Amino acid sequence: MSGSTSTGAVAAPLFQPLSVRSLHLPNRTVMAPMGRMFAVDGVPSPEAAAYYRRRAEGEVGLVITEATGVDHPLSADHPGVPVMYGDEAIAAWKVIVDEVHAAGGRIIPQLFHQGMLRGGGLADGTVPSLRPSGTIGVPGRTSYSPKFIEEASSPTTPMTDSDIQDVIDAFSRSARTAVALGFDGIAIHGAHGYIIDSFLWGESNTRTDSYGGDHRARTALAVEVIKAVREATGPDLPVFFRFSQHKSSNYDARIAETPQELEQILGPIADAGIDVIDASMRRFYQPAFEGSDLNLAGWAKKLTGKPAVVVGSIGLNNSATETFLKEDSAAADNIPQLIERFGTGEFDLVSIGRSLIGDSHFVSKLRAGRPFTPFHRGLLDTLV
Repeated sequence: MSGSTSTGAVAAPLFQPLSVRSLHLPNRTVMAPMGRMFAVDGVPSPEAAAYYRRRAEGEVGLVITEATGVDHPLSADHPGVPVMYGDEAIAAWKVIVDEVHAAGGRIIPQLFHQGMLRGGGLADGTVPSLRPSGTIGVPGRTSYSPKFIEEASSPTTPMTDSDIQDVIDAFSRSARTAVALGFDGIAIHGAHGYIIDSFLWGESNTRTDSYGGDHRARTALAVEVIKAVREATGPDLPVFFRFSQHKSSNYDARIAETPQELEQILGPIADAGIDVIDASMRRFYQPAFEGSDLNLAGWAKKLTGKPAVVVGSIGLNNSATETFLKEDSAAADNIPQLIERFGTGEFDLVSIGRSLIGDSHFVSKLRAGRPFTPFHRGLLDTLV
Protein backbone atom coordinates (compact mmCIF):
# COMPACT_ATOMS: atom_id res chain seq x y z
CA MET A 1 0.00 0.00 0.00
CA SER A 2 1.52 3.29 -1.04
CA GLY A 3 -0.13 5.41 1.66
CA SER A 4 -0.93 8.33 -0.61
CA THR A 5 -3.36 11.15 0.19
CA SER A 6 -5.85 9.51 -2.15
CA THR A 7 -5.76 6.45 0.08
CA GLY A 8 -6.87 8.65 2.96
CA ALA A 9 -9.83 9.85 0.92
CA VAL A 10 -10.75 6.27 0.03
CA ALA A 11 -10.66 5.26 3.72
CA ALA A 12 -12.78 8.23 4.87
CA PRO A 13 -15.99 6.16 5.31
CA LEU A 14 -14.32 4.27 8.16
CA PHE A 15 -14.05 7.48 10.15
CA GLN A 16 -17.64 7.85 11.18
CA PRO A 17 -18.90 7.21 14.72
CA LEU A 18 -20.83 4.21 16.00
CA SER A 19 -22.59 3.71 19.33
CA VAL A 20 -23.38 0.34 20.89
CA ARG A 21 -25.16 0.69 24.23
CA SER A 22 -22.88 2.94 26.32
CA LEU A 23 -19.89 2.42 24.03
CA HIS A 24 -19.38 5.41 21.71
CA LEU A 25 -16.76 4.82 19.05
CA PRO A 26 -15.23 7.71 17.10
CA ASN A 27 -14.61 5.51 14.07
CA ARG A 28 -15.10 1.96 12.77
CA THR A 29 -11.60 0.60 13.39
CA VAL A 30 -10.79 -2.06 15.97
CA MET A 31 -7.51 -3.40 17.27
CA ALA A 32 -7.95 -7.14 16.78
CA PRO A 33 -7.34 -9.43 19.75
CA MET A 34 -3.86 -10.86 19.20
CA GLY A 35 -2.11 -13.20 21.63
CA ARG A 36 1.33 -11.79 22.33
CA MET A 37 2.56 -14.13 25.10
CA PHE A 38 4.38 -11.45 27.09
CA ALA A 39 2.56 -11.93 30.38
CA VAL A 40 4.51 -13.19 33.39
CA ASP A 41 2.74 -16.03 35.19
CA GLY A 42 -0.55 -14.72 33.82
CA VAL A 43 0.09 -11.12 34.86
CA PRO A 44 0.08 -8.67 31.93
CA SER A 45 3.55 -7.38 31.09
CA PRO A 46 4.58 -4.01 32.53
CA GLU A 47 4.99 -2.97 28.88
CA ALA A 48 1.41 -3.90 27.98
CA ALA A 49 -0.13 -0.63 29.17
CA ALA A 50 2.07 1.43 26.86
CA TYR A 51 1.52 -1.10 24.04
CA TYR A 52 -2.25 -0.69 24.17
CA ARG A 53 -2.07 3.04 24.85
CA ARG A 54 0.00 3.61 21.69
CA ARG A 55 -2.79 2.10 19.57
CA ALA A 56 -5.35 4.34 21.27
CA GLU A 57 -3.10 7.33 20.58
CA GLY A 58 -2.96 6.14 16.97
CA GLU A 59 -6.74 6.72 16.72
CA VAL A 60 -7.95 3.11 16.88
CA GLY A 61 -11.66 3.30 17.60
CA LEU A 62 -11.68 0.31 19.94
CA VAL A 63 -8.95 -1.81 21.49
CA ILE A 64 -9.79 -5.47 22.09
CA THR A 65 -7.17 -7.14 24.28
CA GLU A 66 -5.44 -10.38 23.53
CA ALA A 67 -7.26 -13.53 24.63
CA THR A 68 -7.35 -13.50 28.43
CA GLY A 69 -7.96 -16.54 30.59
CA VAL A 70 -11.10 -16.59 32.70
CA ASP A 71 -11.13 -17.46 36.39
CA HIS A 72 -10.69 -21.20 35.96
CA PRO A 73 -7.57 -23.31 36.66
CA LEU A 74 -7.54 -24.77 33.13
CA SER A 75 -8.32 -21.62 31.16
CA ALA A 76 -4.75 -21.05 29.91
CA ASP A 77 -1.75 -23.29 29.41
CA HIS A 78 1.16 -20.84 29.22
CA PRO A 79 2.49 -18.27 31.71
CA GLY A 80 2.70 -15.77 28.85
CA VAL A 81 -1.09 -15.76 28.47
CA PRO A 82 -2.71 -13.09 30.68
CA VAL A 83 -5.62 -13.96 32.95
CA MET A 84 -8.50 -11.98 34.44
CA TYR A 85 -8.18 -13.12 38.04
CA GLY A 86 -5.69 -12.86 40.89
CA ASP A 87 -4.60 -9.67 42.64
CA GLU A 88 -1.47 -9.05 40.55
CA ALA A 89 -3.18 -9.58 37.20
CA ILE A 90 -6.14 -7.42 38.21
CA ALA A 91 -3.83 -4.61 39.31
CA ALA A 92 -1.96 -4.80 35.99
CA TRP A 93 -5.20 -4.69 34.02
CA LYS A 94 -6.28 -1.62 35.97
CA VAL A 95 -3.15 0.21 34.80
CA ILE A 96 -3.86 -0.83 31.20
CA VAL A 97 -7.47 0.37 31.31
CA ASP A 98 -6.47 3.68 32.87
CA GLU A 99 -3.70 4.28 30.31
CA VAL A 100 -5.97 3.61 27.34
CA HIS A 101 -8.66 5.86 28.78
CA ALA A 102 -6.10 8.57 29.48
CA ALA A 103 -5.27 8.51 25.77
CA GLY A 104 -8.94 8.97 24.92
CA GLY A 105 -9.36 5.34 23.89
CA ARG A 106 -11.87 2.58 24.56
CA ILE A 107 -10.91 -0.95 25.55
CA ILE A 108 -12.65 -4.29 26.15
CA PRO A 109 -11.08 -7.62 27.18
CA GLN A 110 -11.45 -10.78 25.15
CA LEU A 111 -12.27 -13.50 27.68
CA PHE A 112 -11.54 -17.10 26.80
CA HIS A 113 -10.90 -20.64 27.98
CA GLN A 114 -8.64 -22.87 25.90
CA GLY A 115 -10.72 -25.95 26.52
CA MET A 116 -9.72 -28.89 24.34
CA LEU A 117 -6.68 -27.10 22.91
CA ARG A 118 -5.01 -26.46 26.25
CA GLY A 119 -1.40 -27.59 25.85
CA GLY A 120 -0.95 -26.38 22.30
CA GLY A 121 1.18 -23.47 23.46
CA LEU A 122 3.65 -25.68 25.35
CA ALA A 123 6.88 -27.06 23.95
CA ASP A 124 6.51 -30.51 25.47
CA GLY A 125 4.17 -32.73 27.39
CA THR A 126 0.42 -32.84 27.72
CA VAL A 127 -1.65 -31.05 30.33
CA PRO A 128 -5.23 -31.54 31.54
CA SER A 129 -7.86 -30.04 29.26
CA LEU A 130 -11.62 -29.78 29.05
CA ARG A 131 -13.39 -31.34 26.08
CA PRO A 132 -17.10 -31.70 25.32
CA SER A 133 -16.75 -35.32 24.28
CA GLY A 134 -13.16 -36.21 25.11
CA THR A 135 -11.85 -35.57 21.59
CA ILE A 136 -10.25 -32.63 19.77
CA GLY A 137 -12.07 -33.52 16.56
CA VAL A 138 -10.43 -34.20 13.23
CA PRO A 139 -6.98 -32.54 13.12
CA GLY A 140 -5.80 -30.84 9.96
CA ARG A 141 -3.52 -28.09 8.72
CA THR A 142 -2.20 -26.35 11.83
CA SER A 143 0.72 -24.48 13.32
CA TYR A 144 0.62 -26.69 16.42
CA SER A 145 3.47 -29.16 16.78
CA PRO A 146 2.95 -32.72 15.49
CA LYS A 147 3.73 -33.94 19.02
CA PHE A 148 0.88 -31.93 20.51
CA ILE A 149 -1.59 -33.11 17.87
CA GLU A 150 -0.52 -36.73 18.39
CA GLU A 151 -0.82 -36.56 22.16
CA ALA A 152 -3.99 -34.47 22.14
CA SER A 153 -5.64 -36.97 19.81
CA SER A 154 -5.83 -39.49 22.65
CA PRO A 155 -9.36 -39.46 24.07
CA THR A 156 -10.03 -38.02 27.51
CA THR A 157 -13.04 -37.98 29.81
CA PRO A 158 -15.90 -35.83 28.47
CA MET A 159 -16.87 -32.79 30.49
CA THR A 160 -19.43 -33.35 33.22
CA ASP A 161 -22.34 -31.03 33.95
CA SER A 162 -20.31 -29.75 36.90
CA ASP A 163 -17.34 -29.02 34.62
CA ILE A 164 -19.61 -27.05 32.29
CA GLN A 165 -21.13 -25.01 35.11
CA ASP A 166 -17.65 -24.22 36.45
CA VAL A 167 -16.71 -22.76 33.06
CA ILE A 168 -19.89 -20.66 32.87
CA ASP A 169 -19.25 -19.34 36.38
CA ALA A 170 -15.62 -18.55 35.47
CA PHE A 171 -16.71 -16.38 32.55
CA SER A 172 -19.20 -14.61 34.82
CA ARG A 173 -16.62 -13.90 37.52
CA SER A 174 -14.05 -12.55 35.09
CA ALA A 175 -16.65 -10.42 33.34
CA ARG A 176 -17.61 -8.88 36.69
CA THR A 177 -13.96 -8.24 37.43
CA ALA A 178 -13.50 -6.52 34.07
CA VAL A 179 -16.54 -4.33 34.63
CA ALA A 180 -15.23 -3.30 38.05
CA LEU A 181 -11.90 -2.37 36.45
CA GLY A 182 -13.61 0.07 34.11
CA PHE A 183 -13.46 -1.84 30.81
CA ASP A 184 -15.90 -0.49 28.22
CA GLY A 185 -17.53 -3.83 27.44
CA ILE A 186 -16.78 -7.54 27.19
CA ALA A 187 -15.68 -9.70 24.25
CA ILE A 188 -16.34 -13.44 24.45
CA HIS A 189 -13.98 -15.70 22.50
CA GLY A 190 -16.18 -18.33 20.88
CA ALA A 191 -13.84 -19.19 18.01
CA HIS A 192 -10.74 -21.13 16.91
CA GLY A 193 -11.51 -24.42 18.65
CA TYR A 194 -11.41 -23.06 22.19
CA ILE A 195 -13.97 -24.20 24.73
CA ILE A 196 -17.11 -22.50 23.40
CA ASP A 197 -16.26 -23.29 19.80
CA SER A 198 -15.48 -26.91 20.67
CA PHE A 199 -19.15 -27.27 21.60
CA LEU A 200 -20.27 -25.63 18.34
CA TRP A 201 -18.20 -27.99 16.13
CA GLY A 202 -19.82 -31.33 15.39
CA GLU A 203 -16.42 -33.07 15.14
CA SER A 204 -15.53 -32.28 18.75
CA ASN A 205 -19.03 -32.31 20.24
CA THR A 206 -20.75 -35.67 19.89
CA ARG A 207 -22.70 -35.36 23.14
CA THR A 208 -26.25 -36.68 23.34
CA ASP A 209 -27.36 -34.59 26.32
CA SER A 210 -28.66 -31.01 26.33
CA TYR A 211 -25.23 -29.69 25.27
CA GLY A 212 -25.04 -31.77 22.10
CA GLY A 213 -27.11 -32.67 19.07
CA ASP A 214 -27.78 -30.63 15.95
CA HIS A 215 -26.34 -27.22 15.08
CA ARG A 216 -28.82 -25.33 17.26
CA ALA A 217 -28.51 -27.70 20.21
CA ARG A 218 -24.71 -27.38 20.21
CA THR A 219 -25.04 -23.66 21.00
CA ALA A 220 -26.21 -24.41 24.57
CA LEU A 221 -22.88 -23.61 26.23
CA ALA A 222 -22.41 -20.44 24.20
CA VAL A 223 -25.91 -19.28 25.10
CA GLU A 224 -25.40 -19.92 28.82
CA VAL A 225 -22.02 -18.16 28.85
CA ILE A 226 -23.48 -15.16 27.02
CA LYS A 227 -26.42 -14.92 29.42
CA ALA A 228 -24.06 -15.10 32.41
CA VAL A 229 -21.78 -12.43 30.95
CA ARG A 230 -24.77 -10.28 30.00
CA GLU A 231 -25.98 -10.41 33.59
CA ALA A 232 -22.49 -9.54 34.85
CA THR A 233 -22.13 -6.53 32.56
CA GLY A 234 -25.53 -5.06 33.28
CA PRO A 235 -27.72 -3.23 30.77
CA ASP A 236 -25.26 -0.55 29.68
CA LEU A 237 -22.06 -2.23 28.49
CA PRO A 238 -21.89 -4.04 25.13
CA VAL A 239 -21.06 -7.71 24.71
CA PHE A 240 -19.12 -8.84 21.62
CA PHE A 241 -18.99 -12.48 20.51
CA ARG A 242 -16.30 -13.90 18.22
CA PHE A 243 -16.89 -17.04 16.16
CA SER A 244 -15.06 -18.78 13.32
CA GLN A 245 -15.25 -21.64 10.92
CA HIS A 246 -11.59 -22.66 11.30
CA LYS A 247 -9.92 -24.16 14.37
CA SER A 248 -6.35 -23.70 15.54
CA SER A 249 -6.01 -27.47 15.27
CA ASN A 250 -7.57 -27.59 11.80
CA TYR A 251 -7.51 -24.45 9.65
CA ASP A 252 -9.86 -26.09 7.14
CA ALA A 253 -12.60 -27.02 9.62
CA ARG A 254 -16.11 -25.58 9.35
CA ILE A 255 -18.98 -25.39 11.82
CA ALA A 256 -21.47 -24.71 9.03
CA GLU A 257 -21.53 -25.80 5.40
CA THR A 258 -24.46 -23.61 4.39
CA PRO A 259 -26.01 -20.28 5.42
CA GLN A 260 -28.95 -22.23 6.79
CA GLU A 261 -26.69 -24.18 9.15
CA LEU A 262 -24.93 -20.98 10.19
CA GLU A 263 -28.29 -19.39 10.98
CA GLN A 264 -29.12 -22.29 13.28
CA ILE A 265 -25.90 -21.53 15.19
CA LEU A 266 -25.90 -17.74 15.21
CA GLY A 267 -29.62 -17.30 15.86
CA PRO A 268 -29.58 -18.57 19.46
CA ILE A 269 -26.26 -16.82 20.09
CA ALA A 270 -27.65 -13.49 18.91
CA ASP A 271 -30.83 -13.93 20.93
CA ALA A 272 -28.87 -14.71 24.11
CA GLY A 273 -27.81 -11.10 24.58
CA ILE A 274 -24.86 -10.14 22.39
CA ASP A 275 -24.61 -6.74 20.75
CA VAL A 276 -21.87 -7.22 18.14
CA ILE A 277 -20.76 -10.33 16.29
CA ASP A 278 -17.09 -10.71 15.38
CA ALA A 279 -16.46 -13.08 12.49
CA SER A 280 -12.90 -14.38 12.51
CA MET A 281 -11.62 -15.27 9.07
CA ARG A 282 -8.24 -15.45 7.40
CA ARG A 283 -8.96 -13.13 4.46
CA PHE A 284 -11.70 -10.48 4.53
CA TYR A 285 -12.30 -10.80 0.79
CA GLN A 286 -12.96 -14.56 0.86
CA PRO A 287 -16.59 -15.67 0.32
CA ALA A 288 -18.01 -17.77 3.14
CA PHE A 289 -20.27 -19.96 1.00
CA GLU A 290 -20.70 -20.84 -2.65
CA GLY A 291 -23.13 -18.77 -4.62
CA SER A 292 -22.51 -15.49 -2.79
CA ASP A 293 -19.69 -12.95 -2.47
CA LEU A 294 -20.57 -12.27 1.18
CA ASN A 295 -17.76 -13.00 3.61
CA LEU A 296 -18.36 -14.57 7.02
CA ALA A 297 -19.03 -11.20 8.67
CA GLY A 298 -21.50 -10.33 5.95
CA TRP A 299 -23.42 -13.51 6.51
CA ALA A 300 -23.32 -13.02 10.29
CA LYS A 301 -24.86 -9.58 9.93
CA LYS A 302 -27.45 -10.74 7.39
CA LEU A 303 -28.53 -13.71 9.52
CA THR A 304 -28.63 -11.97 12.92
CA GLY A 305 -29.21 -8.30 12.20
CA LYS A 306 -26.37 -7.49 14.61
CA PRO A 307 -23.48 -5.14 13.77
CA ALA A 308 -20.61 -7.26 12.45
CA VAL A 309 -16.83 -7.03 12.68
CA VAL A 310 -14.65 -8.09 9.77
CA VAL A 311 -11.01 -9.16 10.04
CA GLY A 312 -8.38 -10.89 7.93
CA SER A 313 -5.25 -9.77 6.07
CA ILE A 314 -6.13 -6.07 6.05
CA GLY A 315 -3.20 -4.20 4.50
CA LEU A 316 -1.27 -7.45 4.02
CA ASN A 317 -0.78 -10.01 1.30
CA ASN A 318 -1.20 -13.12 3.41
CA SER A 319 -3.22 -14.43 6.32
CA ALA A 320 -2.40 -14.73 10.00
CA THR A 321 -2.45 -18.49 9.48
CA GLU A 322 0.47 -18.17 7.09
CA THR A 323 2.29 -15.98 9.59
CA PHE A 324 1.83 -18.72 12.21
CA LEU A 325 3.24 -21.17 9.66
CA LYS A 326 6.42 -19.03 9.56
CA GLU A 327 5.70 -17.23 6.30
CA ASP A 328 6.48 -13.53 6.23
CA SER A 329 4.10 -10.85 5.02
CA ALA A 330 4.23 -7.90 2.68
CA ALA A 331 2.03 -4.81 2.41
CA ALA A 332 -0.94 -5.13 0.04
CA ASP A 333 -3.12 -2.40 -1.39
CA ASN A 334 -6.43 -4.02 -0.44
CA ILE A 335 -7.87 -1.02 1.41
CA PRO A 336 -9.97 0.16 -1.58
CA GLN A 337 -11.55 -3.29 -1.77
CA LEU A 338 -12.22 -3.23 1.97
CA ILE A 339 -13.85 0.20 1.81
CA GLU A 340 -15.97 -0.76 -1.20
CA ARG A 341 -17.40 -3.70 0.75
CA PHE A 342 -17.85 -1.57 3.86
CA GLY A 343 -19.81 0.89 1.77
CA THR A 344 -22.33 -1.77 0.81
CA GLY A 345 -23.12 -2.35 4.50
CA GLU A 346 -21.67 -5.86 4.46
CA PHE A 347 -20.04 -5.20 7.85
CA ASP A 348 -19.85 -2.35 10.35
CA LEU A 349 -16.43 -2.51 12.02
CA VAL A 350 -12.97 -3.31 10.67
CA SER A 351 -10.64 -5.27 12.94
CA ILE A 352 -6.94 -4.79 12.19
CA GLY A 353 -4.35 -7.21 13.49
CA ARG A 354 -0.81 -7.56 12.26
CA SER A 355 -0.82 -4.20 10.50
CA LEU A 356 -1.31 -2.62 13.93
CA ILE A 357 1.58 -4.62 15.33
CA GLY A 358 3.68 -3.29 12.47
CA ASP A 359 2.64 0.32 13.09
CA SER A 360 0.79 1.53 16.19
CA HIS A 361 -0.39 4.56 14.15
CA PHE A 362 -1.68 2.53 11.22
CA VAL A 363 -5.20 3.95 11.66
CA SER A 364 -4.19 7.62 11.89
CA LYS A 365 -1.92 7.15 8.89
CA LEU A 366 -4.72 5.46 7.01
CA ARG A 367 -6.97 8.44 7.67
CA ALA A 368 -4.30 10.92 6.59
CA GLY A 369 -3.15 8.89 3.58
CA ARG A 370 0.39 8.59 4.95
CA PRO A 371 2.74 5.61 4.48
CA PHE A 372 2.79 3.12 7.33
CA THR A 373 5.50 0.80 8.64
CA PRO A 374 4.87 -2.69 7.21
CA PHE A 375 4.48 -5.70 9.48
CA HIS A 376 7.15 -8.40 9.54
CA ARG A 377 7.41 -11.52 11.69
CA GLY A 378 10.37 -10.15 13.68
CA LEU A 379 7.99 -7.69 15.33
CA LEU A 380 6.31 -10.59 17.14
CA ASP A 381 9.42 -10.82 19.33
CA THR A 382 8.79 -7.40 20.88
CA LEU A 383 5.91 -5.55 22.50
CA VAL A 384 6.17 -2.17 20.81
